[in-house]
Amino acid sequence: MIGSLKLVLLLSLIYLCKASEEDVLELTDADFESVIAQHETALVMFYAPWCGHCKRLKPEYAVAAGILKSDDPPVALAKVDCTEGGKSTCEKFSVSGYPTLKIFRKGELSQEYNGPRESNGIVKYMRAQVGPSSKDLLTLDSFNDFLAKDEVVVVGFFEKETDLKGEFLKVADKMREEITFGHSSAKDVLEKAGYKNNVVLYRPKRLQNKFEDSSVEYKGEPSSLKAFIKANYHGLVGVRQKDNMRDFTDPLVVAYYDVDYIKNTKGTNYWRNRVLKVAKEVPDVTFAISDKDDFTPELNDYGIDFAKGDKPVVAGRDADGNKFVMSTEFSIENLLAFSKDLLAGKLEPFIKSEAVPEDNSGPVKVAVGKNFKEVVTDSGRDALVEFYAPWCGHCQKLTPIWEELGEKLKNEDIDVVKIDATANDWPKSLYEVSGFPTIYWKSKDTSKKPVRYNGGRALEDFLKYVSEQASSELKGWDRKGNVKDEL
Repeated sequence: MIGSLKLVLLLSLIYLCKASEEDVLELTDADFESVIAQHETALVMFYAPWCGHCKRLKPEYAVAAGILKSDDPPVALAKVDCTEGGKSTCEKFSVSGYPTLKIFRKGELSQEYNGPRESNGIVKYMRAQVGPSSKDLLTLDSFNDFLAKDEVVVVGFFEKETDLKGEFLKVADKMREEITFGHSSAKDVLEKAGYKNNVVLYRPKRLQNKFEDSSVEYKGEPSSLKAFIKANYHGLVGVRQKDNMRDFTDPLVVAYYDVDYIKNTKGTNYWRNRVLKVAKEVPDVTFAISDKDDFTPELNDYGIDFAKGDKPVVAGRDADGNKFVMSTEFSIENLLAFSKDLLAGKLEPFIKSEAVPEDNSGPVKVAVGKNFKEVVTDSGRDALVEFYAPWCGHCQKLTPIWEELGEKLKNEDIDVVKIDATANDWPKSLYEVSGFPTIYWKSKDTSKKPVRYNGGRALEDFLKYVSEQASSELKGWDRKGNVKDEL
C-alpha cells in the first residue's frame, strides 16, 4: 500500500514537472520571430544545455511560465537553445553568456531582464511589465479587490491634478518591478478611503499585526515619496527572501525557521509576532524572518549546519558586517538581549575559519578567517592576496605561478597570500569577491584601500605589477619590473 502511494506521488510529481516544462515555448531560428510576434509581452531565456546556471534556472522558469500563462493579459515565457537550432537568433541579440534573459513586446526587443531567478520573483517582476505602472482604480469594487491582494500595495488618492500625483506616477514607473501601485480619482473610492490628496501604503492581511499600523499615510514632500515607500515596505519585521535580500541593511538580525505563508500562516506569524515585539523596542536594528531551508547556505556561513527544532535560530550582522549567532534558545528576552548587545558591540563575532596553519613560513602565506587580520590587514607589509576556490580550474592553473611568485619575492618586503574563499571569512566590505580567482593588492599604508588586480596572470605580469605598486622599490626589480643588475 505504501509502495503504491509512493508510486502515485512520484508519477504526479513527474506529470507536474512535465506540465510546467510544456508551458515554456521552445523556439528556434525558424519560428522565433513569428511566435514572439504573437505575444504582447514575452520573456525569453537564451541558454546552453551544458550550462549549470541554466539547469538550475529551468525548473523555476517552468513554474513561472505555468502561472503567467493564465494571467490577464498573459505573459509568455520562451527559451532558445544557442548551441543548436537557435544559433542565429542568439547572435542577432548579442547573447554572450548563459543564461541571458530578455523581454520582448509585440515581437520587438524591449529590455534586458534584470530581475530575480526564482519562480515567485520572476512572476512578480514580469507582472509589473504588463500594462501601466499604476492601475487606475475606477470603481469601489476594483479598489476593494486591489486591497485584497496578498502583497504590499501603494495607492494614490487624487481629487485633482497635483505635484504629488505627478511624483507618484514617476515613482510608480521607476519601482514597478518591485512594488504594486494603484491610484484613484473616483469619488466613492476617495470617500471610502477617507483621502483626497494622499499616498497610502497598505500591508496585506497576513502581515498585519498589533505592533504597527496596517496602513501608513505619506505626509512628506513629493520628492521624498520613493524613500518613504522603501523605508516602510517591509515594516518592522520583513519577510526576507532570496529576491529581496538587498533591501535589508545592516545592522541586521534574522530569525530563521519554517516560514510558510501558503500552508502555515498562523504558525509563521506566531514567531514573527515575537520578533515584532523586540523590533518595536530596538528601532536601530533591521529585523527580518527567513525560511531556514531556503537560507541553508547562509546558515552554514554562520557555522549552523542545520536549524533543528521548531523554534527559530537567530543570527545577524553589525554595521561593519561582522557576523554573530545567538547561542541561547529563542525567547523574547534572549532576542532582546542579543539585539541590544549586537548594537552595543558587546558580542564576540563569529568567524568562519579553517584552522590557523602551524607553520606559515612558506613562500605563499596562508590566510584563514582567524588570522586574516594578522596576515593581511595588520601585517605592516604590502601584500598580493588571492581569493580562490579549491574546485576552480583557473585557480588550479594559477597555483604553480603563485608559488613561483612567492619564491621570487621571499626576500622582499611583500607577502604573497592565498585564502580559500569557500571556507573562510574576510572583510567583505574591503575585498569584494564575485568569482575565482580574485586578486587584490593591499598596501602597507593603511590609509589606502585594497585595489583589485585586473592584469595578466603570467609570472612576468605579476612581477611588473608588484614592482610598480610596492611602497618601497624592490631590491631585485626596478619600478618597471626589470631585473636589476647584480653588483
